[in-house]
Amino acid sequence: MTDIADTKIDPNWAWQAYHPSEKAPWDMRRVGHLYRRAAFGAAVGELEKALKDGPEKTIESLLQGGPKQEEYDQVSQQMERSIADSNNGVQLRAWWLHRMLYSPHPLQEKMTLFWHNHFATSNAKVQNARFMLGQYDLMCQYALGDFSALLSKMSRNPAMLIWLDGRDSKKGNANENYGRELMELFSLGIGHYSENDVREAARAFTGWEIKDNAALFNTSRHDDGEKTVLGQTGKWKGDDIVRICLEQKSAPGFIAAKLYRFLVSEDGAPELIEPLAEQFRKSGYDFGALVKTVLSSNLFFSDQAYRKRIKSPVDFALGIIRGLEGHIGTSALVPVLEQLGQNVFYPPSVKGWDGGPTWLNGQTLLFRQNLALALTSTEDPRFSARTDPAALALKVHKKTDDEVLDFLLTLFLQNDVPDESRARLREYQQHAHKQTAPVYWTEEEAADHRVRALCHLVLTLPEYQLS
Repeated sequence: MTDIADTKIDPNWAWQAYHPSEKAPWDMRRVGHLYRRAAFGAAVGELEKALKDGPEKTIESLLQGGPKQEEYDQVSQQMERSIADSNNGVQLRAWWLHRMLYSPHPLQEKMTLFWHNHFATSNAKVQNARFMLGQYDLMCQYALGDFSALLSKMSRNPAMLIWLDGRDSKKGNANENYGRELMELFSLGIGHYSENDVREAARAFTGWEIKDNAALFNTSRHDDGEKTVLGQTGKWKGDDIVRICLEQKSAPGFIAAKLYRFLVSEDGAPELIEPLAEQFRKSGYDFGALVKTVLSSNLFFSDQAYRKRIKSPVDFALGIIRGLEGHIGTSALVPVLEQLGQNVFYPPSVKGWDGGPTWLNGQTLLFRQNLALALTSTEDPRFSARTDPAALALKVHKKTDDEVLDFLLTLFLQNDVPDESRARLREYQQHAHKQTAPVYWTEEEAADHRVRALCHLVLTLPEYQLS
């Protein structure tokens, strides 16, 4: 497919609301695309319901979240308190993976993951599950909300104060780490500030401490002198620096471009980002409105965006489990995702995960194939039969080879695969019938094994590696 950067696209058309047409119908292909980008995949019932409901109702449902969110959150918060008290890093990661899988509001979790990579903070240094959960709660609260409020509160978040050494920053000995990353990674981007801006901003962020598990502003440690940052002079504090940064021309475009790469394509043209940046600025940094514009747009549902991103390890793994309607203990996923290169709550650096092509290499591709086998074979003790393609096929009354193949390709790839791939899968089915099964297998067990093996092959297709 042609890259967006190599295609001349009318920006006005790009961000107008998508309406199904003969050339761009609302079909299973676009439904699957939406659930890969705005959630973590979908079960067949979700795909079928979305196809019936249409794009507008489906997108609104994703933005609002499903029913029983309050009940789910109450149970989740009880688990949070237990993890905070025990300071258990494995449980911390498993808890969030459980939320990504089973929360009634997957888009909120998906955008929280976006912000986690933006404000990339690692528990490897923080070493405090309570603070990491607090940062998660902050990002989740504003995942589809006011970016300016999120940025301001992040500046005094305990996990961030430890991660970028803000708690050690005081008058006469200002630490520059947060001031630098605020401009370079959190709001403006490289080239839109000077080293003097960093030094002056660092003075404004002095005075924060952590006491009794909370951030505390100590006026005696704060440098209350005048500072000049990005052309503005005053006795600035941290919130003033955040405001000044967000008043800069580059700020809305910097965030809009990141969202574009996350939801649309890793290739983009400046003229496509500019309308998003203008909307973001005029809205007062309403991030939820920006997400809605992107998800509802012509460009999002176009061929130029379709399968234009490589699935992250989290998307790869959770998409399988959600598709198979599995109910697993997510602790088993923690070391697997670390192997695959995406260890949530433990990003590799302040820049987060690079993503894109870096997700795939010879080793991680083998790990993906092994995980797909573990989740489909029912023989791996970590997952056993809790993600069983054969049981799912039986549940939806798919019995013949043709029915099973069509079901699995529809579920995971919305039937959008090359004819050659489909033909090879049919050849496997024909060959599998001729293979000698263990003598102690019943005919039903042999048939179930063929379904599971076929599902594994579907999940190793190149198309399944793409979002």
